[in-house]
Amino acid sequence: MISYKLLSACLLFVFAQTMIWFQLYSHYIWKWWEHKPVHAALIYGIPASICFWYGTKMAVDATSEAWTARLLGFGMSYMTFPLLTWWLLNETMFTTKTMLCVFLSVLIVMIQLCWR
Repeated sequence: MISYKLLSACLLFVFAQTMIWFQLYSHYIWKWWEHKPVHAALIYGIPASICFWYGTKMAVDATSEAWTARLLGFGMSYMTFPLLTWWLLNETMFTTKTMLCVFLSVLIVMIQLCWR
């Protein structure tokens, strides 16, 4: 069974990855963000960093492995990035290469969550 701490870590990673996506790509959606990298770093980067910190702590505390936290963070990023890029930038995620990467990321996350 997946622990509450591990599930919470995944949710924190998803939230942090979403914030980082907006930090890096907002200026492609809204032109008024185009020359505001410091604003984007402060508004999105600080909350994302805190979420990454707590997500990493929870994942390591739950599994006693730093690798689990690292691979969960990676895997969650590859689940959020294609969806946000497809939805907000209209770039398709339905290419063979991208779908294979998403599948592999889901597999990595499931191995980290379910393998004891």
